[in-house]
Amino acid sequence: MRIADFKCGPKIAFGKCDGNLFVKRRLVFYWLISIAIAAIVIAAAFYFDDAAQNFIAQHQSRSAKNFMRNVSRLGDWTEHFALGITLLAIAWWRSNRKWTRIFLSMLIALALAGAAARVVKIASGRARPSVKTEEVWNGLKFSSNYHAFPSGHTAASAAFFTVLLLANWRIGLACLPIPILVGVSRMYVAAHYLSDVICAAILGILCALIVERLLRRQIENRKSKIEWPAKP
Repeated sequence: MRIADFKCGPKIAFGKCDGNLFVKRRLVFYWLISIAIAAIVIAAAFYFDDAAQNFIAQHQSRSAKNFMRNVSRLGDWTEHFALGITLLAIAWWRSNRKWTRIFLSMLIALALAGAAARVVKIASGRARPSVKTEEVWNGLKFSSNYHAFPSGHTAASAAFFTVLLLANWRIGLACLPIPILVGVSRMYVAAHYLSDVICAAILGILCALIVERLLRRQIENRKSKIEWPAKP
Protein backbone atom coordinates (compact mmCIF):
# COMPACT_ATOMS: atom_id res chain seq x y z
CA MET A 1 0.00 0.00 0.00
CA ARG A 2 1.35 3.39 -0.98
CA ILE A 3 1.43 6.61 1.03
CA ALA A 4 -0.66 8.28 -1.68
CA ASP A 5 -3.55 5.98 -0.76
CA PHE A 6 -3.60 7.39 2.77
CA LYS A 7 -3.53 10.92 1.44
CA CYS A 8 -6.51 10.36 -0.83
CA GLY A 9 -8.63 8.73 1.85
CA PRO A 10 -9.30 11.81 4.02
CA LYS A 11 -10.05 13.92 0.93
CA ILE A 12 -12.84 11.57 -0.12
CA ALA A 13 -14.25 11.46 3.39
CA PHE A 14 -14.24 15.23 3.70
CA GLY A 15 -15.89 15.58 0.30
CA LYS A 16 -18.70 13.26 1.34
CA CYS A 17 -19.11 15.10 4.61
CA ASP A 18 -19.34 18.46 2.85
CA GLY A 19 -21.85 17.06 0.37
CA ASN A 20 -24.07 15.63 3.11
CA LEU A 21 -23.88 18.89 5.04
CA PHE A 22 -24.95 20.84 1.95
CA VAL A 23 -27.93 18.50 1.39
CA LYS A 24 -28.99 18.80 5.04
CA ARG A 25 -28.79 22.58 4.96
CA ARG A 26 -30.82 22.67 1.76
CA LEU A 27 -33.47 20.41 3.30
CA VAL A 28 -33.67 22.63 6.37
CA PHE A 29 -34.07 25.66 4.10
CA TYR A 30 -36.89 23.98 2.17
CA TRP A 31 -38.64 23.01 5.40
CA LEU A 32 -38.42 26.56 6.73
CA ILE A 33 -39.86 27.95 3.48
CA SER A 34 -42.65 25.36 3.57
CA ILE A 35 -43.50 26.20 7.18
CA ALA A 36 -43.59 29.92 6.39
CA ILE A 37 -45.88 29.35 3.39
CA ALA A 38 -48.15 27.07 5.42
CA ALA A 39 -48.40 29.68 8.19
CA ILE A 40 -49.38 32.38 5.70
CA VAL A 41 -51.98 30.12 4.07
CA ILE A 42 -53.50 29.17 7.45
CA ALA A 43 -53.67 32.81 8.56
CA ALA A 44 -55.35 33.78 5.28
CA ALA A 45 -57.83 30.91 5.63
CA PHE A 46 -58.92 32.06 9.10
CA TYR A 47 -59.19 35.63 7.83
CA PHE A 48 -61.46 34.63 4.93
CA ASP A 49 -63.64 32.18 6.91
CA ASP A 50 -66.69 34.45 7.01
CA ALA A 51 -66.25 35.64 3.43
CA ALA A 52 -66.08 32.08 2.11
CA GLN A 53 -69.09 31.03 4.18
CA ASN A 54 -71.15 33.99 2.94
CA PHE A 55 -70.15 33.32 -0.66
CA ILE A 56 -71.25 29.69 -0.40
CA ALA A 57 -74.52 30.68 1.27
CA GLN A 58 -75.30 33.07 -1.59
CA HIS A 59 -74.63 30.44 -4.27
CA GLN A 60 -76.74 27.54 -3.03
CA SER A 61 -78.82 25.37 -5.34
CA ARG A 62 -80.70 22.15 -4.79
CA SER A 63 -78.85 20.17 -7.46
CA ALA A 64 -75.44 21.40 -6.29
CA LYS A 65 -76.30 20.68 -2.67
CA ASN A 66 -77.36 17.11 -3.48
CA PHE A 67 -74.17 16.60 -5.47
CA MET A 68 -71.99 17.97 -2.67
CA ARG A 69 -73.78 15.81 -0.11
CA ASN A 70 -72.98 12.72 -2.16
CA VAL A 71 -69.37 13.80 -2.55
CA SER A 72 -69.15 14.43 1.19
CA ARG A 73 -70.66 11.03 1.93
CA LEU A 74 -68.38 9.16 -0.48
CA GLY A 75 -65.35 11.20 0.63
CA ASP A 76 -65.32 9.87 4.18
CA TRP A 77 -62.34 7.89 5.48
CA THR A 78 -64.29 4.60 5.37
CA GLU A 79 -64.74 4.86 1.59
CA HIS A 80 -61.07 5.76 1.16
CA PHE A 81 -60.10 2.81 3.36
CA ALA A 82 -62.28 0.43 1.34
CA LEU A 83 -60.70 1.69 -1.89
CA GLY A 84 -57.20 1.32 -0.45
CA ILE A 85 -57.85 -2.22 0.78
CA THR A 86 -59.23 -3.21 -2.62
CA LEU A 87 -56.24 -1.79 -4.47
CA LEU A 88 -53.85 -3.35 -1.97
CA ALA A 89 -55.46 -6.76 -2.45
CA ILE A 90 -55.21 -6.47 -6.24
CA ALA A 91 -51.55 -5.42 -6.11
CA TRP A 92 -50.71 -8.23 -3.67
CA TRP A 93 -52.57 -10.78 -5.80
CA ARG A 94 -50.58 -9.68 -8.86
CA SER A 95 -47.33 -9.87 -6.81
CA ASN A 96 -46.52 -6.23 -7.55
CA ARG A 97 -44.29 -5.20 -4.65
CA LYS A 98 -44.03 -1.58 -5.72
CA TRP A 99 -47.76 -0.89 -5.77
CA THR A 100 -48.37 -3.09 -2.74
CA ARG A 101 -46.00 -0.82 -0.83
CA ILE A 102 -47.63 2.31 -2.24
CA PHE A 103 -51.19 1.28 -1.39
CA LEU A 104 -50.12 0.14 2.08
CA SER A 105 -48.46 3.54 2.62
CA MET A 106 -51.66 5.28 1.49
CA LEU A 107 -53.65 3.33 4.08
CA ILE A 108 -51.15 4.08 6.85
CA ALA A 109 -51.18 7.80 6.01
CA LEU A 110 -54.98 7.72 5.93
CA ALA A 111 -55.14 6.14 9.39
CA LEU A 112 -52.54 8.53 10.82
CA ALA A 113 -54.30 11.62 9.47
CA GLY A 114 -57.69 10.39 10.63
CA ALA A 115 -56.45 9.68 14.15
CA ALA A 116 -54.65 13.04 14.41
CA ALA A 117 -57.70 14.93 13.13
CA ARG A 118 -59.96 13.16 15.63
CA VAL A 119 -57.74 14.10 18.57
CA VAL A 120 -57.62 17.76 17.50
CA LYS A 121 -61.39 17.81 16.91
CA ILE A 122 -62.16 16.68 20.45
CA ALA A 123 -59.52 18.94 22.01
CA SER A 124 -60.48 22.12 20.14
CA GLY A 125 -64.27 21.79 20.24
CA ARG A 126 -64.92 24.21 17.41
CA ALA A 127 -68.61 24.51 16.57
CA ARG A 128 -69.66 23.71 13.03
CA PRO A 129 -71.03 26.56 10.86
CA SER A 130 -74.48 24.98 11.02
CA VAL A 131 -74.51 25.18 14.84
CA LYS A 132 -76.08 28.37 16.16
CA THR A 133 -73.89 29.39 19.07
CA GLU A 134 -72.14 32.53 20.24
CA GLU A 135 -68.92 30.69 21.05
CA VAL A 136 -67.10 29.13 18.11
CA TRP A 137 -64.30 27.55 20.17
CA ASN A 138 -65.57 25.62 23.18
CA GLY A 139 -62.67 23.48 24.38
CA LEU A 140 -62.97 19.75 25.05
CA LYS A 141 -66.14 18.45 23.37
CA PHE A 142 -67.23 14.93 22.39
CA SER A 143 -70.32 15.94 20.43
CA SER A 144 -69.92 15.84 16.64
CA ASN A 145 -71.60 19.27 16.47
CA TYR A 146 -68.36 20.71 17.89
CA HIS A 147 -65.94 18.75 15.73
CA ALA A 148 -65.43 21.32 12.99
CA PHE A 149 -61.66 21.77 13.33
CA PRO A 150 -60.09 20.22 11.35
CA SER A 151 -62.05 18.45 8.61
CA GLY A 152 -61.52 14.72 9.03
CA HIS A 153 -62.75 14.02 5.50
CA THR A 154 -60.22 16.43 4.01
CA ALA A 155 -57.31 15.29 6.17
CA ALA A 156 -57.86 11.63 5.29
CA SER A 157 -58.32 12.29 1.58
CA ALA A 158 -55.31 14.62 1.39
CA ALA A 159 -53.05 12.10 3.15
CA PHE A 160 -54.33 9.24 1.01
CA PHE A 161 -53.72 10.92 -2.34
CA THR A 162 -50.55 12.81 -1.37
CA VAL A 163 -48.77 9.49 -0.89
CA LEU A 164 -49.92 8.53 -4.39
CA LEU A 165 -48.67 11.86 -5.72
CA LEU A 166 -45.25 11.31 -4.14
CA ALA A 167 -45.06 7.78 -5.53
CA ASN A 168 -46.32 8.54 -9.04
CA TRP A 169 -46.86 12.21 -9.83
CA ARG A 170 -48.82 11.57 -13.06
CA ILE A 171 -51.47 9.39 -11.43
CA GLY A 172 -51.42 11.49 -8.27
CA LEU A 173 -51.92 14.70 -10.22
CA ALA A 174 -54.89 13.17 -12.04
CA CYS A 175 -56.45 12.22 -8.68
CA LEU A 176 -55.71 15.58 -7.05
CA PRO A 177 -59.21 17.00 -7.79
CA ILE A 178 -60.70 14.35 -5.48
CA PRO A 179 -59.41 15.72 -2.12
CA ILE A 180 -60.05 19.27 -3.36
CA LEU A 181 -63.66 18.41 -4.18
CA VAL A 182 -64.05 16.66 -0.83
CA GLY A 183 -62.88 19.78 1.00
CA VAL A 184 -65.19 22.05 -0.99
CA SER A 185 -68.14 19.74 -0.36
CA ARG A 186 -67.57 19.90 3.41
CA MET A 187 -67.81 23.69 3.26
CA TYR A 188 -70.80 23.62 0.93
CA VAL A 189 -72.87 21.46 3.31
CA ALA A 190 -71.98 23.83 6.20
CA ALA A 191 -69.99 21.20 8.05
CA HIS A 192 -66.69 23.13 8.08
CA TYR A 193 -65.15 26.54 7.68
CA LEU A 194 -62.45 27.34 5.12
CA SER A 195 -59.76 27.21 7.82
CA ASP A 196 -60.95 23.75 8.88
CA VAL A 197 -60.41 22.46 5.36
CA ILE A 198 -57.06 24.21 4.79
CA CYS A 199 -55.60 23.06 8.10
CA ALA A 200 -56.87 19.54 7.47
CA ALA A 201 -55.22 19.47 4.05
CA ILE A 202 -51.91 20.56 5.56
CA LEU A 203 -52.26 17.92 8.27
CA GLY A 204 -52.91 15.25 5.66
CA ILE A 205 -49.92 16.31 3.57
CA LEU A 206 -47.70 16.26 6.66
CA CYS A 207 -48.86 12.73 7.58
CA ALA A 208 -48.19 11.58 4.01
CA LEU A 209 -44.67 13.03 4.10
CA ILE A 210 -43.95 11.30 7.41
CA VAL A 211 -45.15 7.93 6.16
CA GLU A 212 -43.31 8.27 2.84
CA ARG A 213 -40.10 9.30 4.60
CA LEU A 214 -40.14 6.45 7.12
CA LEU A 215 -41.03 3.83 4.53
CA ARG A 216 -38.36 5.03 2.11
CA ARG A 217 -35.76 4.91 4.88
CA GLN A 218 -36.70 1.29 5.67
CA ILE A 219 -36.40 0.34 2.01
CA GLU A 220 -32.99 2.01 1.71
CA ASN A 221 -31.77 0.19 4.84
CA ARG A 222 -32.93 -3.14 3.44
CA LYS A 223 -31.18 -2.48 0.15
CA SER A 224 -27.93 -1.54 1.91
CA LYS A 225 -28.05 -4.77 3.94
CA ILE A 226 -28.58 -6.80 0.79
CA GLU A 227 -25.84 -5.06 -1.17
CA TRP A 228 -23.26 -5.03 1.67
CA PRO A 229 -22.17 -8.71 1.48
CA ALA A 230 -21.62 -8.38 -2.29
CA LYS A 231 -18.97 -5.70 -1.81
CA PRO A 232 -15.33 -6.94 -1.52
